[in-house]
Amino acid sequence: MVSDPFFYQLGLITLVWLCLMLHWVWPSDAADACTTTPAPPPSKPKRESKPFAGLTQKPHCDTCARATDARPHVLSAPPPRLVPTRGRRRQVDTSMHFRPNPDCRYQGLAGWGNLRANGHPNGGLWRQLLCIACRSYFLESLGTLFHGKCAPVDLIVRVIACLAEGLGIRGTARVFGVDANTVLQWLVDAAEQLQAFSRHVRHDVRARQVQLDELFTLLSAVKDSAVSEAEAIERLERSPQWVWVAMDPESKLLLAIDVGDRTFAMAQRVVHQVVQVLAPDCAPLFLTDGFREYLTALLTHYGYWVQPARRQAHGPAPKPRWMPLPQLLYAQVVKTVRRRRLVRVRHRVVFGTLEAVNQILAPLGWQINTSFVERLNLSIRQHVAAVGRRVNTLCKGEDGLRQQLALYHVYHNFCLPHASVRHPLLPPEPTNGTGTAKRWQPRTPAMAAGLTDHVWTLREVLLFRVPPWPQPVGM
Repeated sequence: MVSDPFFYQLGLITLVWLCLMLHWVWPSDAADACTTTPAPPPSKPKRESKPFAGLTQKPHCDTCARATDARPHVLSAPPPRLVPTRGRRRQVDTSMHFRPNPDCRYQGLAGWGNLRANGHPNGGLWRQLLCIACRSYFLESLGTLFHGKCAPVDLIVRVIACLAEGLGIRGTARVFGVDANTVLQWLVDAAEQLQAFSRHVRHDVRARQVQLDELFTLLSAVKDSAVSEAEAIERLERSPQWVWVAMDPESKLLLAIDVGDRTFAMAQRVVHQVVQVLAPDCAPLFLTDGFREYLTALLTHYGYWVQPARRQAHGPAPKPRWMPLPQLLYAQVVKTVRRRRLVRVRHRVVFGTLEAVNQILAPLGWQINTSFVERLNLSIRQHVAAVGRRVNTLCKGEDGLRQQLALYHVYHNFCLPHASVRHPLLPPEPTNGTGTAKRWQPRTPAMAAGLTDHVWTLREVLLFRVPPWPQPVGM
């Protein structure tokens, strides 16, 4: 009789033999099944970006609809220049002054020879001027910040300079021992004059690229007549706003700056301001973030009607399409932020081609970016007290913010030299003392853009009288 362990051993040998046979019969299939990795799923074909089909209606711009030339134009035949034929040669330069009297035919004409210096009445600071055409007198400070003010000129200039450098209104008032409301009034008057000065000088700018961005800020808006003037300084209501900025990254010229909500209407308004500053035939490369309203705003001001070709021989003709100009280039820097961290940056060419965009950026060693306007946002926070981080200033309403931004706008473009646009001096100019020779010529963004030939002082800007309209060519 055979024992049970014999059957167990026989069964074990049989199973081992079957396993070896199976491994020998299917070796390749088993090896492939064990060693090969699963094939990745087929990738989805990328969708090709369709060309812009155009719009059936031109986008509406409220600023363009309301834009009217408020400044009266000078007659085509201005009065003749007055040249003195007797007496000693005039020593006082009156070429930058003009007669404001509307009854005078030389009204608003600067350097036309109709003004004569008449000394300082009662020993005052300002000289009196005489118009020989209408026989009327006026002070040379008329039309500037200093007209009718008893405070010293140097004090007013230093107060405005402190505000331009980012010191708050209360801090400036404490430094110079002036009432805070007086400093605020000087800021309001200076902002009005500086805005007129900027419009007078900043025009027909030729830029190859423009960067636009929005800066978030918290303002202090107190409703009119809700509280008294003393309580308005203490009771501040927080409200979010955006500071819109447009600049030329090559010359660092600040083209436009405005305050408003992050809406399509504000995008239209800012682009309209940029178009008014640029030359009529200038269509630069525009670089923005992923805010989609810029596309329609740019298309509004840089578009034209195109009649599509017929696809069929019969039937109605296709409607005209509002298309971007062929020379318009527009690219976006789309940033993805998760939990307050930047996780992805993508570049998107909206109008034009990537090759055309690189032809402008490659000679400078640049790529599609908005870093220059973002760096300008930091400068604005440092020089404008109303948008600084965690500050509490007197002038944090929207109107006050506009006035501080108007001051910074002129100060940045005309008075503040920028290290990136300076020119080397060959050979270096020796100094009067024992110091190192001067190797660089300081230049402001306005000088780099060709708008002026020297660095303006803040006193010089505040004393400049802006003509009420463009001056005619000398006859």
